[in-house]
Amino acid sequence: MPNQIKPRTLGAVLYPDFELLDYYGPLEMFGSAGHGLKIVTVAENVGPVRSAQGPSTLAEVNFAQAPALDLILLPGGLGTMEQLGNTVLLGFLRRQAMQAEIVMSVCSGSALLAKAGLLDGRRATSNKLFFSLATAQSDKVTWVETARWVEDGKFFTSSGVSAGTDMALGVIAKLYGRVHADKVAVMTEYEWQSDAARDPFSQFVNQGDLQEYLAMIGRA
Repeated sequence: MPNQIKPRTLGAVLYPDFELLDYYGPLEMFGSAGHGLKIVTVAENVGPVRSAQGPSTLAEVNFAQAPALDLILLPGGLGTMEQLGNTVLLGFLRRQAMQAEIVMSVCSGSALLAKAGLLDGRRATSNKLFFSLATAQSDKVTWVETARWVEDGKFFTSSGVSAGTDMALGVIAKLYGRVHADKVAVMTEYEWQSDAARDPFSQFVNQGDLQEYLAMIGRA
């Protein structure tokens, strides 16, 4: 671990119908990492943003007010489909990604990164049940069906929902060392799947049923 750890700002992006665990699983880990890591919640507009599961999260700053971000966390969720046409969000991601140290997506969030052209020429993964949502956004990405998460340069993309927490610990290990990542996992009593290539859910690629999912969460 370096003797001096520079302070960093993580921008956690919000949009309507984001997935709760995509967002808060990684933020639990990053919020426990210490080392001067500051988290700021960012959305197109300041104020509460409703999740796909119901509870809202407060966006502290809007895209125009956001500081330069060292780390970016982009969740997936039901709202991904509508945001694919949101040029304001896509433009924000392009601008911030230019100078960011690490850009992360969870679940279908990689579809937004692909739509923005940020994954061109790179390897990436996404939610397995609805994998085609991501792959349809760009044929310039090497989409990896079997991966808990994928690292390519400064871009980290994870599989569905809970995989984002494993990815977050992988990023913490990259920034602050494996020993520190293990300490965060123990402190949060989380059983970290630290092998990025181990993906028990790849057998379910594109087997998702959107109407069934909507019914399950009371949104049908």
